[in-house]
Amino acid sequence: MSFHTRLLTGALLGSVVFILAGCGNAPNAVQNPPSSPSPTPASQQFQLTVSNTGSGTITSSPAGINCPQDCAANFDAGMQVTLTEVPAVGSSFTGWAGGCTGSSTTCAVKVSANSSVTATFMAAAPPSPQQFQLTLADTGSGTVISAPAGINCPQVCSANFDASTQVTLSATPDSTFSFAGWGGTCVGTTATCSVTMNASSDVTATFSANRPPPPLQFHLTLTDTGTGAVSSSPAGINCPQTCTANFAAGTQVTLTAAPDSGFSFTSWGGSCTGTTTACAITMNANSSATATFTALPPQQFQLTVVPAGAGSGTITSSPAGINCPQTCSAIFTSGTQVTLSAVAGSTYVFDQWTGDCSSGSAACAITVNANSNVTATFAATLQSINHIIFMAQENRSFDEYFGAMRDYWRKNGYTDQTFDGLPQFNNPTGTAPALIGCDPAFPFSPSPAAEVDCMVDSSSPTVSSYHMITQCTENPSPSWDESHVDWNLSNPVAATATMNGFVKTAANDARRSTPSLTDSNGLRTMGYYNGDDFPYYYFMASNFATSDRWFSPVMSRTQLNRSFLMAATSNGHAYPLSPTAGQMNIKTIYELLQTAGVSWRVYVSDDQTVPIQNSAEESMFTFANSHAGNFVSATKFMTDLQTNNLPSVSEIEPGFSTGTDEHSGLDPNAPSGKVQKGAVYVSTLINALMNSPYWKDSVFILTWDEMGGFYDHVPPQPMPSPDGIPPSDLPPGDICTVVTGPNCDFVYTGFRVPLIVVSPFTKKNYVSHTVTDYTAILKLIETRFGLPSLTHRDAAQMDMTEFFDFVNKPWSVPPTPPTQPNNLPCEYTQLQ
Repeated sequence: MSFHTRLLTGALLGSVVFILAGCGNAPNAVQNPPSSPSPTPASQQFQLTVSNTGSGTITSSPAGINCPQDCAANFDAGMQVTLTEVPAVGSSFTGWAGGCTGSSTTCAVKVSANSSVTATFMAAAPPSPQQFQLTLADTGSGTVISAPAGINCPQVCSANFDASTQVTLSATPDSTFSFAGWGGTCVGTTATCSVTMNASSDVTATFSANRPPPPLQFHLTLTDTGTGAVSSSPAGINCPQTCTANFAAGTQVTLTAAPDSGFSFTSWGGSCTGTTTACAITMNANSSATATFTALPPQQFQLTVVPAGAGSGTITSSPAGINCPQTCSAIFTSGTQVTLSAVAGSTYVFDQWTGDCSSGSAACAITVNANSNVTATFAATLQSINHIIFMAQENRSFDEYFGAMRDYWRKNGYTDQTFDGLPQFNNPTGTAPALIGCDPAFPFSPSPAAEVDCMVDSSSPTVSSYHMITQCTENPSPSWDESHVDWNLSNPVAATATMNGFVKTAANDARRSTPSLTDSNGLRTMGYYNGDDFPYYYFMASNFATSDRWFSPVMSRTQLNRSFLMAATSNGHAYPLSPTAGQMNIKTIYELLQTAGVSWRVYVSDDQTVPIQNSAEESMFTFANSHAGNFVSATKFMTDLQTNNLPSVSEIEPGFSTGTDEHSGLDPNAPSGKVQKGAVYVSTLINALMNSPYWKDSVFILTWDEMGGFYDHVPPQPMPSPDGIPPSDLPPGDICTVVTGPNCDFVYTGFRVPLIVVSPFTKKNYVSHTVTDYTAILKLIETRFGLPSLTHRDAAQMDMTEFFDFVNKPWSVPPTPPTQPNNLPCEYTQLQ
């Protein structure tokens, strides 16, 4: 079939009727000029008259009719006249009537008498408000149809479709033509194209006439038997889709055979020979080749299992055949039901089946009807952690250390997430917190007669949160009395915490110290550090896990919080034990471990003397007397990592006297902990673990024992009393002895402190929002080793498993953290 180029654009409003000569004088009718009437038929001739409705052209072969200009002509009797229709733009041909019938493009009339033929054209209806028009133009010779129906070009080349309809156009070339490509709204050279009708669209389909190969080319024809594919290099053959191609004379064409699943390649035939999958033909003549594929025995298929996940285990099959990890693939007869059974290894659990068999139970049945692949995922569990190491550095608040975490994430490409740091770094950013300070009308004087506490009134300025530029600060007081003022400046025993007393308590502590401290207005408590100061801590907290609801256990000093860290109670003490008070005869986590036969050790960083003496906090408990051998130098921690001697539970005591504990300074002339120096020390411990054989099954928990008097905006949270014992050592005049309130007992946590959980099992970039105090470390140890709770306090905490991904083991290969600098100055007068 021959096609005419048609370009159909726009929507035609209404229809235009053409009435040809001999068809009346309807509007817009076109007639032969009166001066040129049709000739009277001569002898052996008859008149053929054509009329049309709608808009289009009809021509004849032999020539004579070109309607609507010439719509009648005489032809010899017996002559066969072929009429051809061409619709006008915006119209489509509907069909013939009279001496012709049907709807094909052409119509043949044998002239044996005067005859008349009518051709009907129909204008495309305009689209409705919810429709758009799709118009098709083609070049060459071929047919284009649409789905949904509407386009069947060259007969019907324009149609309206509902808005958002996806219309698929399919092009079929006529014989001796090939489809060359789409144009307009459609692009590409595949035979189909889809148009989503969100606007009126024009599409062109181009058909190209096939040409015989040039004289210096030869045909290569490929025939395949069985099921498989054959491709050529250079490209051209991709059989069974394209099995014939022309190549230049002398070209070496390499054919490559690839059997489908269930088949094998057997051999070549014709111009190729052999049984290898590749064959080369030099094109010096028209050639043909045959590729033979043979079906594999249809009754047998291969079943393959793949173990995956952070854990390990054994997979067996019934019927026998698979016993993985030794034998992970077997052949089974088609139709066989194979039951796979998974048994996790020690300290692991089976998680799930995936692939061609999916189930969460340890057994999975599959009917083998094809080659199949099944994955068995084994997960680690808390029992996979065999070494728990924890360390509590000294006296730093969450906002002081990690308040700028989201700013670090923004600058270093981490995905933002909920994290309750300082408001000025949140998203969206808020206002930096500011606390009321000391009234300048009542300045501090070092003279005892003139000494005055920080006066807070309506004339007092505010002290805003700021970036600290020194790594040394004078020591604020975090004791019981001061912590309650920090809780609520105007009413320290109120049920509602306002978290606004930090500046005053720090100022009073500086003024009451002997000698008095430099920062007599408490400015130091509002300072914070950021990721530039602590690149190691910020990197580890961001890549591993942290928490913005991790609290110290009690609103008081180091000794009481560390008592909770080991025994989940302070046994009624709100203040440190006096030298004459003796030791507390209460159980500690170490006694539970000792009784259960679980190895433990305390590594003491202040190791200037040998033998190592019990650390100050552990010496509060009677258990230390009989287990002095478990207290060793922190230098032995490094050795134990490399000599297969690390115990199941390790505590690393910070270095107070060596200045590596990050404690704030005691006085300007004898600076104690430098924060960056302490961070460098911690980094050596964690890095040593990550590079040791113990990395694969360990966790290192780094925290700080209490907030040290530094600002934090989140108040302590309600918690169960550990043992029902109220504070028993409050001195006369203490806030809770003058007036009491809900926070005058051990039923609240202390303030927030930083946390980093480092393990190969730690979730990546994880932030916990679960409220807990750090007796959760005890809960983790108790859960892992099957120990009872020490008190109601540790029993109420989470067991920390939410920090871990035991299925994927995200940090099997630990990251490489940045080097922690120690370059901030150490001085007390210039804070910002």
